[in-house]
Amino acid sequence: MSVAAAELTGRESQNTAYVFPGQGSQYVGMGKALYEKSGAARRVFQQADEILGFKLSQLCFEGPADELEDTINAQPAILTVSLACLAAMREKIEAVGHSWQPPRFVAGHSLGEYTALVAAGALDFADALRLVRERGRLMKEQGDHRPGGMAAVIGMDRGTLELACERASAETSGIVSVANANSPEQFVISGELAALDRAVELIQASGARRVFPLRISIASHSPLMQHAALRLAEIIDRSPLRDPQVPVVTNLAGQVRTSAEHIRGELASQMVAPVEWVGSVRQMVENGVDTFVEIGPGEVLSRLIRRISSDVKAISLNDAVVALLGPREDSTGK
Repeated sequence: MSVAAAELTGRESQNTAYVFPGQGSQYVGMGKALYEKSGAARRVFQQADEILGFKLSQLCFEGPADELEDTINAQPAILTVSLACLAAMREKIEAVGHSWQPPRFVAGHSLGEYTALVAAGALDFADALRLVRERGRLMKEQGDHRPGGMAAVIGMDRGTLELACERASAETSGIVSVANANSPEQFVISGELAALDRAVELIQASGARRVFPLRISIASHSPLMQHAALRLAEIIDRSPLRDPQVPVVTNLAGQVRTSAEHIRGELASQMVAPVEWVGSVRQMVENGVDTFVEIGPGEVLSRLIRRISSDVKAISLNDAVVALLGPREDSTGK
């Protein structure tokens, strides 16, 4: 068993957190090796195809890229690949005679919070898949109705960034605000295009190391998503949600949640409020976590965690890595 797999045998589970990536981590080909090598992962993909009524697995494996990147598809695709990774990981651990033990905490970045809820036993995969598909649809619809954008900012403190957004909003009578606090020096701003462009000008003039637009026409985690959040809240209220078996650290304020009702109230608000990833990570560190395991496509969260805390270990068990943890199975999935 690899060193990465050994981290997951449960011997140090009380010092470990599982974290799950959000939108932007998708790529054509993700999950294909998992599907070919893990029966457990293959069953996750097959279930997703059946629930959604189309070949999400084929979209993940073959694209086209523009269709996969569409938020209505990207969100269920990332959720599915992340949970296929988790299923394959557990399968490999148990295959070598170790018992899988839950981590101390789970957390996810934006969309990844839904994956974390499934991992924590608070939400069934089928319900989570339908929720994120609808979440993506509502976000896309709102983006078509009120177009916006997002930009990443590197090398500026939050206070200066918020002042620039406030000034840009006042000058343009538009909306722009901090959307993600990803690390102490990496943020994302989000809002209407005129206000966003003015904020970028002000931020560049204030000496940010780098500012660049993201390839997205939706102002996620901003007040522009308010109508979509209200509609999603109605759907979440009707969705079966249980108290998590593993504490969940939420995006909204980096708080530990163990109640279904607390989580239910925050899920829709998450569409409008900033993703407080720095606060989430620091909360887990303060509660004894020294090892973070990122599960899902890409390795963005692992890199961010290392910038937030240099004293912890951050491991990326993406779909390609997990597929290498064990031998190839036959195509029947038996």
